[in-house]
Amino acid sequence: MRNEVVITGLGATTPLGGNVASTWEAVLAGRSGVSRLPFDWPADLPVKIGAVAAVDPATLLTAAELNHHDRSAQFALIAAREAWQDAGLLIGSFCARPQAANNPSFCARPQAADAESCDPTRLAVSISSSLGGIQTTLAAADTLRERGPRRLSPLTIPMLMPNSAAAAVELDLGAEAGAYAPTSACASGAEAIAYGFDLIRAGRADVVVAGGTEAPLHPMVVAAFAAARTLSARNDAPTVASRPFDLNRDGFVMGEGAAVLILESETHALARGAQVYARLAGTGITSDAYHVTAPSPDGRGQIKAMRLALSSASAQPDDIVHLNPHATATKLGDAIEAAAIRSVLGEAANSVIVSATKSMTAHLLGAAGALEAILAVLALRHRTAPPTINLVDFDPAITIPINGPEPAPLPAGPTYALSNSFGFGGHNVSLVFGST
Repeated sequence: MRNEVVITGLGATTPLGGNVASTWEAVLAGRSGVSRLPFDWPADLPVKIGAVAAVDPATLLTAAELNHHDRSAQFALIAAREAWQDAGLLIGSFCARPQAANNPSFCARPQAADAESCDPTRLAVSISSSLGGIQTTLAAADTLRERGPRRLSPLTIPMLMPNSAAAAVELDLGAEAGAYAPTSACASGAEAIAYGFDLIRAGRADVVVAGGTEAPLHPMVVAAFAAARTLSARNDAPTVASRPFDLNRDGFVMGEGAAVLILESETHALARGAQVYARLAGTGITSDAYHVTAPSPDGRGQIKAMRLALSSASAQPDDIVHLNPHATATKLGDAIEAAAIRSVLGEAANSVIVSATKSMTAHLLGAAGALEAILAVLALRHRTAPPTINLVDFDPAITIPINGPEPAPLPAGPTYALSNSFGFGGHNVSLVFGST
């Protein structure tokens, strides 16, 4: 008998809100998290818009945590702690740790009567990032050049390494079943969730803290993506810049934040009477083997990933009622993904409610897939699909219907949602969630 995987906790810090509830509320309201960037950056930077986290980590973490972790790991800690609390789990956790003792916002239920213990040897972490501690890397390079090697912090390497966020959460929660950081560009967060799914299915863990995090808002990163002509340059209209599937889309808008889900074996969750948001029913992972940045024009890798996820979930195309696409608002990417979805779902695509939520959240790179997984889970739980904003002129090349600027009801009964994440290098990850 295989281990079924359920979702028992959610946590996020995003450009729309400092937690899951505020983010979901803003999504349903169709608000944009994009603004003119408030930083003192070079005047000739071609892109001056982005999506800054709604809540500064400095207001939630201790001075020691801020000094010991890159901004990306800070976001991961915040999201993981919310998800951990939401799941009602208790281990030798942050609520018992000295560095968090003076931070009641993370210790609302430090010894809650309804909290359950978790064997640390059966607890794993799978949290990914596309760029890792890029803020630390670039700041250290500046320090070396301007002040010399002796002024570098001894914490530079553990702060910049790609697994820094996974390590931070693993240490915070005392997880001993492994800390993993599969890195696959903008598919990283979704792949981390898929890896957590595999860990539980294989019997190697009972609980996996899984998701993605990113803190890419630095002038070098923005300039580099702009040089690749992937970013929107609507500097004078930031709130309408992210426009997936729109005829006049001109690239994605970069954002920061983190999203984390608590994955749990169904047996473990039922034994402790845990709340269950949804099932992680299936996953599919492929690679295009085509180009370092462009997706395969025929969408073959994306098609295969979606079909693998459906097969893994024992689901049929007409079982899918909701879809959260990768949909970054690039000319090429949106059109290829839409055609791939049509190829997989066929006529069933006509009745699927597609919500392109990057129109509101912007693109959180390695955290995007995890955030969109949470939004897909909440859509199933609340039977409500989020809107797609900024879709002014529908691109006739898009072959699937896209939900408009208002939330849409989802049907009752057993239902499934599909979430896609694709990344530079030809990475494709699809996740299928099932209602409870």
